[in-house]
Amino acid sequence: MNGVVKMTNDNRKVTRYSRKIGRMGNSLGVSLPKRLAEKLKVSQGDEIEFIENERGEIVLKKARQGNLPENVRPEVLEAFFDVFEEDEGILEDLRDR
Repeated sequence: MNGVVKMTNDNRKVTRYSRKIGRMGNSLGVSLPKRLAEKLKVSQGDEIEFIENERGEIVLKKARQGNLPENVRPEVLEAFFDVFEEDEGILEDLRDR
């Protein structure tokens, strides 16, 4: 199923995807629509993470992978990436100048 684009009450555009949950061994699983997998930049074998925000919504993101140097704490690197993602548009604009 392709995503369905709708407007929220506060005029934000959202795309909704729907999938049925299936059995995968002793677990439950769900497939990702191709367009969503492309947006997340994930492919078979990649890891994704599910993050619950303060409103109880679940956010799906590609998991970051890599080995950290001993002197770098994972939570510091995660905070850096969060800031980087928030300001990605600004950084892209600076790159293009």
